[in-house]
Amino acid sequence: MKIVATSGREDIAMVYVGEYNDGELVEFVEAVQPPIPLEEKWVLMISTLYGCPVECKMCDAGGFYHGKVSKERMFEQIDQIVDLKFPDKVIPSKQFKIQFARMGEPSFNLDVIKVLREFPSRYDAPGFMPSISTIAPNGTDEFFSQLKEVKNELYSNGNFQFQYSIHTTDQELRNDIIPVKKWDFAKLAEYGDDFYKEGDRKITLNFALAEGSPVDPKVLLNYFNPEKYLIKITPLNPTYKAENESLKSYIDPSKNGTGYSLVSKLEAAGYRTIVSVGETEENLIGSNCGQYILKHIRAKSSLQSGYLYQVEN
Repeated sequence: MKIVATSGREDIAMVYVGEYNDGELVEFVEAVQPPIPLEEKWVLMISTLYGCPVECKMCDAGGFYHGKVSKERMFEQIDQIVDLKFPDKVIPSKQFKIQFARMGEPSFNLDVIKVLREFPSRYDAPGFMPSISTIAPNGTDEFFSQLKEVKNELYSNGNFQFQYSIHTTDQELRNDIIPVKKWDFAKLAEYGDDFYKEGDRKITLNFALAEGSPVDPKVLLNYFNPEKYLIKITPLNPTYKAENESLKSYIDPSKNGTGYSLVSKLEAAGYRTIVSVGETEENLIGSNCGQYILKHIRAKSSLQSGYLYQVEN
């Protein structure tokens, strides 16, 4: 793989566009969370697919799909970043999180499971924490069966982060935002309840929340026990897709994440609720949106709302 484009700041986040020898492109990211130093927490985001077939309303990773990224090519993405700082593969960060969520729905690719199984033998990283975020498409039961096995074997006792991307409790609107067949709330809860074991991190119900997208605590309580699930609400990132769909974020990323009535309602229902607002500069870098740089390079005009960092070729 060769790096064909980069963007960002090393003290916040860097986005890399890598090209494999057959011409396929992927994006991958490294990030820290100031003022937390890299020795405490380091985050990588890698691509599991070439593009994505789902085409969620707010995600720039949709629009084309060229297939699955192999196990070795996922490790190449990790190595490209790790080798810049820790070429001996000894990673001292107390929390070293890899999110399999940059480009592509991970459950479409069983090689993600192979990466999870082989990672401990390839790196000395005591703080390693895999993170899987999924919409749980229909037809992916084998992936989730193997995911539960590998979590229990290698990443139990709070060393695994699992997240459902839900975005709204309105089923019709959810189907519009995520336009593929997927597990309903009953099946999400059935699997999640079995996946969760004592000592695990709570399963995250993530809402990249647009204005006008309902989140009803009563609906959630019908399926998701607050003892096993927490809520994370994030700003809707300023992607090309979100701008084209006229989607506006419920969360204002320029504020500190307080003062939202929805949060009070969810907490009153018993849910631990996190309003996750990162560095606003990440929007300008493009580090928090799948395939953001590729979309930016190919677009005829730039976004009004962000992506001001120059892409270095």
